[in-house]
Amino acid sequence: MEIQTQAELSNAWEARQREREGSLAQASGRVARARQLKTVLILERMKAWLNARVLDTLPKSPLGQALTYALNQWTALTRFVDDGVLEADNNLGENALRPICLGRKNYLFVGSDAGGRRAAILYSLVRTCERHEVNAWEYLRDVLMRVSTHPASQIDDLLPHRWKPAP
Repeated sequence: MEIQTQAELSNAWEARQREREGSLAQASGRVARARQLKTVLILERMKAWLNARVLDTLPKSPLGQALTYALNQWTALTRFVDDGVLEADNNLGENALRPICLGRKNYLFVGSDAGGRRAAILYSLVRTCERHEVNAWEYLRDVLMRVSTHPASQIDDLLPHRWKPAP
């Protein structure tokens, strides 16, 4: 079936977004339940081990500092267990930044600090669009046309993960 009109294209896109959001919520719940069953026991044993080792280690030694850091950050380190959307690692973020790091020498020639900040903002927007399967060119074109007239109280609607093309 070929989509013929802009309205059909828009309807197809909205249906896909609803499907993705629904399946993401379901998957998030399933992942959180699985983590509760499997991961919590491992994390409890790991925390007990950290607590035992921190008592036997000099606090100012590198190992003592690492153990203290891990225990102080425990809530943040284990947040992924309760929220199925969160990942246990930051591989997605690392992979998104890799192209920027690879081109680092090229960015010495952006012209100024302000130019570097603008480039960083654009890279961030483009990578966020890619992460949410949004066409970056269409997104930027649409948002730049609408941002000056869009209500400030609804500016979050223009973020890539919430964006819907203008009718």
